[in-house]
Formats: sequence, C-alpha cells, structure tokens
Amino acid sequence: MAVTAAQVKELRERTGAGMMECKKALDMTHGDMELAVEELRKSGRAKADKKSSRIAAEGSIVIRSTTDGKQAVMVEVNSETDFVARDEHFLRFVEAVANTLLATRTADVNELSKLTLAGTTMTVDEARQQLIAKVGENIHVRRIALSGSTGYVGSYAHGSRIGVLVELDIDNKELAKDIAMHIAASRPLVVAPSDVPPDLVAKEKEIYLAQAASSGKPQEIIEKMVQGKLKKYLDEISLLGQPFVKDPEMLVSALLNKHRAKIISFTRFEVGEGIEKASEDFVLAVMAQVHGSE
Repeated sequence: MAVTAAQVKELRERTGAGMMECKKALDMTHGDMELAVEELRKSGRAKADKKSSRIAAEGSIVIRSTTDGKQAVMVEVNSETDFVARDEHFLRFVEAVANTLLATRTADVNELSKLTLAGTTMTVDEARQQLIAKVGENIHVRRIALSGSTGYVGSYAHGSRIGVLVELDIDNKELAKDIAMHIAASRPLVVAPSDVPPDLVAKEKEIYLAQAASSGKPQEIIEKMVQGKLKKYLDEISLLGQPFVKDPEMLVSALLNKHRAKIISFTRFEVGEGIEKASEDFVLAVMAQVHGSE
C-alpha cells in the first residue's frame, strides 16, 4: 500500500515527529496510522518532538582544533537543565558533534544535522532525537563557528560555559591563547572601534547628547564631552582598545604591536546567552499539579 502525503501530514500533526520519520513509520506499518504512532512513540520520536518547544538555555560548548593550529571549530549544544548538561551521554554527543564539524567544516547548523555523527551510523539529528528520548529534555544544537584560513587559530575554554576562537596572522600559540583568554574575560564585541556598526555609534552619541543637554554648558564643550564619552565607549567594546587582562597597564593593541601580530577574527560563545529563560511561578505550578490530580 502506497503511503500518501495526507497520511504523513496527519501523523506529523498527531505526533510532532519529522516528515521523514513519519513516512518511514507509515511504510513500516503499511499505512496503519495507530501502529505508526506506536512505532514513533517506541523509538522516542514523538516524545522527543513534543519536547522541542521547551526552552533549552543550559548546555555545553566544545572546541576542536587541528594539530597544526590552522583550523578550529566550536559548537554550542543546549539542554533544559544544568543537570543534563553534565550527563555523560549529553557530553559525548556534544563532543561527537564537534568532531563531525571539524571533519566536515559545514558552516550551517541545518546541514550539520543531516550529516553522519562521528563514531556512529546515525545522522546528527537522529542521535539528538535518541538522546532526547534518553534524558527526557529538549536538546538543541544551537550554533557553530569555524575559524582558520591563512593564520594561526588559538582557543580558550572556560570550563564548558565559555568558548573563544581567535585567529592571528602569525603562528604564536602562547599569544593566541592569551588573547583568547582575554576575550573570554572582557567580552569585546568587535576587533577595532572602526568595526562598530554606525547605527550603534549614532545611538550612543544621541544618548550622550541628551544627557549633556541639561548641563548648561556651551555647545562646543558639550561636543567635546560627547566625543570623549563616545571614544571611551568604543574602546570598552573593542578588543584593541581594552586593557590586557594579564597586564592592565598595556592595551591589547600594544601587546599585538609588540609581537607584530594582527587579529584576523574572533568568536566568543557563552552558554545560553541571548536565550530568554522561562521563569515559573512555584505557587502556580504547584496549584496546577493539585488541580490536575483532582
């Protein structure tokens, strides 16, 4: 019996599983909808996809590099709780995803999900679904970063919560690691002040002008005050303008000049940054359980 598109659509709506999983289940059960639902539940597909709407803001960051330091990758995989983020099965999955990424250098998360996970015969997404069924939480491969072209790539991992890749135009392992460690601690947004988007600069200037307007000072003085504040702000968010964490008397730009080095690029990940975590009212949650058990 040929499986129809309408049947696949109905099964997806009932279980929330992926299209291909639904088609496979229907093919296996010769179009029997109830048996297909049961197969998806047994395999964890339906269970996993029902959890896909849960917010996953915990997790782990893993970095992998080639032995010559010419290429490196970084991946963030999220879970719902810190407990699962420390689970050995979860950690093995994140490491395998990073190994897959280093081997393939796929730049797109969606494309990565379709590739065979390193050390397995499953795709990355199939392994993710299986892990969800095992740990009972939503698991999400959130983002990836690739670094390396003609320079030397250094990295730094602060546990599994913060990861940094930085590419220099010279082969200097110690300097690259020091700069990566600085980026982890100081959170620069760009390499140089000139890299700050013009709209962000304009917005900050507008704020400073509004703050200074009530000072009663002459316009030329206000302009100097605003320019001073703007320069300070741009230095604070730019890697080159920041004091080096290991020697606050020296700017990062001076450290690089000392070694005749330049920053080609950098990427900093912190677990869960930018994800709005759900806050649950404990009293309401308890009351919901009480009413649900009546």
